[in-house]
Amino acid sequence: MQLPVMPPVLPMLAKPVGAIPPDRLYEPKWDGFRSIIFRDGDEVEIGSRNERPMTRYFPDVVTAVKANLPPRSVVDGEIILANPETGRLDFNLLSQRIHPAASRVNMLAEKTPAMFIAFDLLAIDDTDLMQRPFAERRAALEEALKDVEPPVHVTPATRDIEVARQWFEIFEGAGLDGLIAKPLDGIYEPDKRVLAKVKHERTADCVVAGYRVHKKGPGLIGSLMLGLYTDEGKLASVGVVGALPMAQRKELFEELQPLVTDLADHPWNWAREFGDAGTSRQWEGNRWNAGKDMSFVPLRPERVLEVRYDYMEGTRFRHTAQFVRWRPDREPRSCTYEQLEQPVRFNLADVLSGGRVQLTGGGSEA
Repeated sequence: MQLPVMPPVLPMLAKPVGAIPPDRLYEPKWDGFRSIIFRDGDEVEIGSRNERPMTRYFPDVVTAVKANLPPRSVVDGEIILANPETGRLDFNLLSQRIHPAASRVNMLAEKTPAMFIAFDLLAIDDTDLMQRPFAERRAALEEALKDVEPPVHVTPATRDIEVARQWFEIFEGAGLDGLIAKPLDGIYEPDKRVLAKVKHERTADCVVAGYRVHKKGPGLIGSLMLGLYTDEGKLASVGVVGALPMAQRKELFEELQPLVTDLADHPWNWAREFGDAGTSRQWEGNRWNAGKDMSFVPLRPERVLEVRYDYMEGTRFRHTAQFVRWRPDREPRSCTYEQLEQPVRFNLADVLSGGRVQLTGGGSEA
């Protein structure tokens, strides 16, 4: 492979902001695997945020790249996957591709094929575009990919902030993650948070049903495990709170010790379903780190914590929640899924058919 921009390249990143900033180019924020794709003829490499190639996990994307991307090009984008039943983005289905067995990867590629959403052009032919302003790179991307066909798409974009606000509200119903705002005069800066991301922010009252010990050892909370009650009265695991100051980790450890209980009668003793002795190891394990200890310290489900989250994926928080405050005024049994805001359903196909931005003149729209 001989390209003007060679792998690995760390992708340019975004920092969170509280409101949509003015005078930018706005794009939907896709929820998938960020990937820079390098193509030199029949040679294709799919890069990732950790610089490890993802090529072996997405043979369907490799085939689509050869059919759609320019023969010598470097394109930044996102690999996504739509749930065939709901039509929404589904990160859990996508993550199943990270599997050591090629036979399973190939089976999943055929059963639930992925898509590639292109949103930046880093190089084409013998030209390195990384030092060019984004407005120029976007125009070059649209020209180079004007004839692409599914499963490759150019992300919709707009310079109209009112259109961006509408996208922010309605695209969540298709499983998207918010908005990205990009300065039109910016160069491509790998691994730097020079873009802006705007994400939905909500709160929920959850039951604290356990904790994991911090990697630095006993006496510190690593993460708090959160639950919500289902209509059937079962306490479902919905996610964790993990980003805590070190002093708070120690305080929480001491505060929660009176609630530590025997796992045998805990609602999350998953081993009971299999007729095994009590265990605190969740049977599903961790896809990203097979050796990671998934055990936890069970707590009597008596404390309620208000947390901040962005959105749900299925029955769980998509990302780690943030600690807001204890809610001593709430009864644990009142913490149900009914309190959660449900976004209006929106078809992913309608997002992908959003069109292309006009970069000349005043506020344009997709």
